[in-house]
Amino acid sequence: MSEPRLKYGQLAPEGLAKMTALEHYLNAESGLHKVLLDLLRLRVSAMNGCEYCIRLHTAELRKLLETGEQIDGLAEWRSSSAYTERERAALAWAEALTNIQDGHAPDAIYNEVRAHFSDVETVNLTLVITTINAWNRIAIALGSHSNRSEVTA
Repeated sequence: MSEPRLKYGQLAPEGLAKMTALEHYLNAESGLHKVLLDLLRLRVSAMNGCEYCIRLHTAELRKLLETGEQIDGLAEWRSSSAYTERERAALAWAEALTNIQDGHAPDAIYNEVRAHFSDVETVNLTLVITTINAWNRIAIALGSHSNRSEVTA
């Protein structure tokens, strides 16, 4: 792995600490299961091609004893029986928000999310998706060039 473009953790520690605090909130107080959070983080990271985050969240899911089928088949979640309806709604929301230029979070996907998540959970779900997108963009833009991947999962 090559050197990062900038040592962003040293250059803006207060900003990164705020993002880390948000992650702690999401993990501990969001009301969302840790497996769901990491499935979303892995799916978004794969969509964005962030190799570092893909490795990190794959390892996190394996520690949580998640089935290999859920981890390895995440790119094909729509055609897999390994995901609950709640997980499917969250994954669709994650894809819609990550590719917001493709439809600005369509009502049909939002309505599906609302069928499975409370008001607070919907906000927290949106926060985890936007936060991992931010982490991916920081790692890809300012991290090492090897963070740029051709991953199309």
